[in-house]
Amino acid sequence: MGWIADNEANDVNYAELRSDMTYYQSLPYKIKVGLAGNRVSDFEDWAARNGKKTHISVGGLDSIVLYMFLRDYGVNCKAISVSTLEDKSIQAVHEKLGIERLKPYKTKVQVIKELGYPIISKEKARKIDLLQNPTEKNRTVRHAIMTGETGKQGGYRKGTLMRLPQKWLDLFGGPENEAYGTNYLTAPFRVSNKCCYYMKEKPCNDWARHHNSVPYLGLMASEGGHREKALIKNGCNYYGKTTVRSCPFAMFGREDILQLALDLNAPVPKIYGTIERGPDGKLYTTRAQRTGCSMCGFGIHIEARPHRFDRLREDNPKEWAFWMYDMGWGKVLSYIGVEWENEPDPDYEQLDIFAPAGGYKI
Repeated sequence: MGWIADNEANDVNYAELRSDMTYYQSLPYKIKVGLAGNRVSDFEDWAARNGKKTHISVGGLDSIVLYMFLRDYGVNCKAISVSTLEDKSIQAVHEKLGIERLKPYKTKVQVIKELGYPIISKEKARKIDLLQNPTEKNRTVRHAIMTGETGKQGGYRKGTLMRLPQKWLDLFGGPENEAYGTNYLTAPFRVSNKCCYYMKEKPCNDWARHHNSVPYLGLMASEGGHREKALIKNGCNYYGKTTVRSCPFAMFGREDILQLALDLNAPVPKIYGTIERGPDGKLYTTRAQRTGCSMCGFGIHIEARPHRFDRLREDNPKEWAFWMYDMGWGKVLSYIGVEWENEPDPDYEQLDIFAPAGGYKI
């Protein structure tokens, strides 16, 4: 059974699945487009057999292209989005395409005030959140986050990836200093990974249940992190007991998405600039490469300048000032070593403050 098929994580060796995924990612563009179409057909057939409708959850350029691809493929499913989370130019494209707008269950301000700031990555923010909110119930997990040592459920392993990287323990491990005899810093702000759940995931999931519909998502394994792991384990189409979804572009890379956008004449929101071909022959967008919620900080520490908040200042100075000063994002960015207040040098590249002397380019 190949990676592209419908997989269950426990049924197939993960290393084999990763190898299969790498193979499919290496295929020519046109073959990948054809395979994506096959997965759409399979998903539509499954939905019809099980009395389900299908819809697409739309956000940035990747899912906009997927929506155009589905329409071109003859799938006229409903499109939904929590558009208020997106950049104004993305919202304009959503409106032009007639995408139904959903309301988030919490506003961006409520998320920060009630839950904390979304920084670094969802996985690491969750670990920091647990360190900042210790309970007897999460004691074993917190021990693994501090040491990499798992308990009985984890097979008493040592040196696991559960341990928070040292550079983040230095900044956020302070709440456990007394227990471990360490001298880590305690951040003067809360961190959380729950923003997407309240602002996007739950509103879309509730809409889907109410309409008896299953979603298409514009996720790609090439994005890395949790998404990559989930797509490798579960394949393009996943039919679980509580979760059903299709990610036809799972095998795509950035180049594939941009080429398909050109082929389909997909509308490109202003925040991305235009799609051009560089001296190396590869396609790229002249402004943002990735987008998300305007106050999202996941991955900001590894972005070259001008980073997402620099672009926000350029496009909407009032909103930038609100997040940076009124809502405290500036202090958070400074704490994790991300420059934001000075104007970025056109030739500047963000350096990792935890790199060896002299730094290195991200």
